[in-house]
Amino acid sequence: MQLKTLLLAHCQQYVSQRLDTVTSALEAIRQAINEETKSSVGDKHETGRAMLQLEQEKLSVQLAEAQQLEQVLGRIQLEGLPTTIGEGSLVLTGQGNYFIAISAGKVELEGRLYYLVSLASPIGAALAGRKAGDEVSFRGQSIHILEAW
Repeated sequence: MQLKTLLLAHCQQYVSQRLDTVTSALEAIRQAINEETKSSVGDKHETGRAMLQLEQEKLSVQLAEAQQLEQVLGRIQLEGLPTTIGEGSLVLTGQGNYFIAISAGKVELEGRLYYLVSLASPIGAALAGRKAGDEVSFRGQSIHILEAW
């Protein structure tokens, strides 16, 4: 259980960093838009302002995505032993070790490499609903699930 707690904490740190980065960038854009003064060249001013607003919209989408990841992590329950693989499951296979939560890359803990994946990822979808001892086919390979909890 301790290992799953560490993996979940890594996912939470990943989301927290994304939220901080996007929030800081949004604040900088808001300040730039507010400080934009009308120059004698009106078209240049309007183009600059429009570009800032496009960037602001892009960052707003990224903020919403990060907030959605935060909600997914909030739903994960580490207590109890699930009967099938789902959010919060730790899955050990011959080809890799997976923590089913959010797609957040990989992390090495206790000398082992773990891939942090979501249920929506291709490997997450292949593992969803399975249990230890099952075989899944993924990208033409047969993957044997050694342990899942």
